[in-house]
Amino acid sequence: LITGGTGSLGALFARHLVTEHGIARLLLVSRDGESTEGAEELADELRMLGAEVSLAACDVADREALAEVLAKIPAEHPLTAVVHTAGVLDNGLVPALTPDRLRTVLRPKVDGAWNLHELTRDRELTAFVLFSSAVGVLGAPGQANYAAANAFLDALASHRRAHGLPATSIAWGVWETGGLNADLDRADLDRLARDGFRPVSQTVGRAVFDRSTADGPATLVALPLDPAAVRAQSQVPAPLRALADPTGRSTARSAGSPGGGPTARLTERLAAASAVEQEQLLLTLVRTEVAAVLGRSESEGIEPGRAFQELGFDSLTAVELRNRLESATGLKLPPALVFDHPTPANLTGYLGSRLAPPAPEPHTAVLAELDQLEGLLSALPEDAPGRSDVTARLRALLSRLEKGGAAGGTATPDGAADAGEELAAASLDELFSYIDHELGRS
Repeated sequence: LITGGTGSLGALFARHLVTEHGIARLLLVSRDGESTEGAEELADELRMLGAEVSLAACDVADREALAEVLAKIPAEHPLTAVVHTAGVLDNGLVPALTPDRLRTVLRPKVDGAWNLHELTRDRELTAFVLFSSAVGVLGAPGQANYAAANAFLDALASHRRAHGLPATSIAWGVWETGGLNADLDRADLDRLARDGFRPVSQTVGRAVFDRSTADGPATLVALPLDPAAVRAQSQVPAPLRALADPTGRSTARSAGSPGGGPTARLTERLAAASAVEQEQLLLTLVRTEVAAVLGRSESEGIEPGRAFQELGFDSLTAVELRNRLESATGLKLPPALVFDHPTPANLTGYLGSRLAPPAPEPHTAVLAELDQLEGLLSALPEDAPGRSDVTARLRALLSRLEKGGAAGGTATPDGAADAGEELAAASLDELFSYIDHELGRS
């Protein structure tokens, strides 16, 4: 019995079971049965290959309906194996996952698998194969409901094994052709490739199926990887880290690691830049990450004032951009980042408000400059030409400070004239003493 039997994966493995395993009888179950587009053609193809094929319209999440289908299997040809490929997607971020959207995804996977488990528990099965997903192991933006459904399948396989029943749950990656992700476009596939995930080919898929059902563990992950691409990511899911780099080394460095990482370098560059340079630096960062998420080879074409929605962003790519910017900046950014700041320019301004170092207080800036001045004066020989000019200039500046402002100060506090006269007559050593004790130096 194959659930989702008329779908692309169901059809692929129906052919495989007939041609490679010599299975003589198949019951293909789907919601629409014979009325499914291409179902009759598939059945005829399998019959030409020598198999007896039956098509049944059944929602496997409906326990009574499934029980009725199972009851019709002739006793002289009992059920010997189950392959559960049925499933649907309804992607969306967690705040958008209503109870109905959860049920849509959980029902065929979870309810269907549990009904198959309970209704066949007393039959002499040789195989009970669940088509799970790597999303249930690693997670994926916008697929919380699908991750939960597939995690249940993995748990069910372990549960059956613990009770002496046959079970294998295969957590597949994205299939090269067909499957629930058949509508992924080139940008989606390129994004997965940048993250280090290769698609599952039909040849590899069939081989994994055979190995896992022969004598494999209850649960396994069929996820082809590009180790170099995985290592290049700043955030590697823990289950992949050792696989991608079995030596235990990692090319990614955190801000606190020796030598610093991208976040530390960005902070250093911002600290050393002017306000205009800071804005340009952050805009370049945003445009570069936007281009990467959209699969573009260059960032110059990303217009700062153009809305992310117009650039082609959806909820999933918005989360990916948020995650990439978190890695680059070290900030904890909100999930709705792109929607709250709808253009690259807006987003740049927000990052600037979080990252750019604050302008120093005026007195702090003055003290810093005085530190430099003190060093210069200390190196000035007593007989240096122009020393008297420096002394006069310092006396004039101190006189202005005592009068309450810069050149042309507006306020003259009581005693300012006397202070000015005293400063005018002061020696250089007395001026240094004044700077030390009256302007905050100790």
